[in-house]
Parts: sequence; C-alpha cells; structure tokens
Amino acid sequence: MGHIAGIHGVRGWVKIHSHTSPRENILNYNPWLLDLEGQGWQARELLGGRRQGKGVVARIEGIDDREQARALIGTEIAIRREQLPPLGEGEYYWHELIGLRVVNLQDVELGTVDHLFETGANDVLVLRGQRERLIPYAVGPIVKDIDLVAGRMRVDWQEDD
Repeated sequence: MGHIAGIHGVRGWVKIHSHTSPRENILNYNPWLLDLEGQGWQARELLGGRRQGKGVVARIEGIDDREQARALIGTEIAIRREQLPPLGEGEYYWHELIGLRVVNLQDVELGTVDHLFETGANDVLVLRGQRERLIPYAVGPIVKDIDLVAGRMRVDWQEDD
C-alpha cells in the first residue's frame, strides 16, 4: 500500500508514500501491517492521518516521538487482503497481476509481470524474461485475457516490440 518516507513534527507523526489513488485513500484502511525490521509484519492501529500538501501524514499506534518515527523510515505498509473492497468483473488489483506469465496471440511467452507503474495516460506492465519489456496495460486493445487461476495473461503484442 505504501511505505513510511519520513518524519513529521516531534510527536511521532510520519510522512507516508502511498500507492493508493488518491494518495489519502491509504488512511481508509485500519489496521496497517508494518514490516518492522527484525520483527516481521505487525498490525498497528492508525490513530490519525490527513493529506498534507502533496503527501500524507499519519500517526501510528506505539509511535509517540520523533526518534521512534525516524526508526520507521523505509518501513513497508500493507493491509490484509480482506480489507480490500471487492472489484467488479474484469477488474484486478495490481498485486494479482504480478507474477503472471505473459504470452502473445501467437503463444510466444514474453515474460512475467514484475511490477506496474502509472504514466498518466495508462498503467504499464514491466515484464522480466529474456529481456525487459514495457507493455501498456490497456484492457481490450492490448490485454486480451487474464486468467488468474492459470497464472497467465494474453496480450496483442509482438515478440520483437
């Protein structure tokens, strides 16, 4: 969902780099799971948060001062899968697409979805395989079929593109 990017003030508030859209939607989920160094994933209550300029700041249970907040910089934020709202038919969360084998209409394997990123115009799939490929995530014209059970995505994309 994001990560802790910095500290805000002296009372334990932290700056959040959110992967949600809009950014402040990360505040709609409670509790957060924090990947605490050496302790694994731990659930922590979100005690408060708000949009701050172009970013998001939050107060997390058990973080009461600047030094505790500083120790969390870089910590990944996740939520439990059941906290996500259900999607409509043909909609997918990015984490569901990561790891899918991608084949074109000629059944040539192009690689595996490593991650996605936003460009403004559309999202982009980053494939790892014999070489890295960037393919627009455009359902219909390019992405023809997604089969999560089979772990496969079929695309209209040439091997040499």
